[in-house]
Amino acid sequence: MDVIKIAQVCHDVNKSFCESVGDMSQLSWNDAPEWAKSSAINGVTFHILHPDALRSHSHEEWMKEKIETGWVYGEVKDAEKKTHPCIVAYDQLPTVQKSKDYLFKQVVNSLKNL
Repeated sequence: MDVIKIAQVCHDVNKSFCESVGDMSQLSWNDAPEWAKSSAINGVTFHILHPDALRSHSHEEWMKEKIETGWVYGEVKDAEKKTHPCIVAYDQLPTVQKSKDYLFKQVVNSLKNL
């Protein structure tokens, strides 16, 4: 399976997980902005190139990408203001946010050799 298809599945799994915990802010892959798709693609690429990476490493890569593209910590996620509450060290993330990193890695590992 190619990286873009895996990224789409990861995105959709993340969307479903977010909805299961009451976060209805995620858009479907087809409606997602390019920065969201790019982030998912970068995450998939990272895990394919670094299969033994810890979930904390995945978060660090995600956060590095966010900061490099102008995002900063903010109590509320706001794409226009580029603020995100998860721009913190991995050990400061709530368990529900850490779960997204776990799911992302598991999806990549499950699909990368198909």
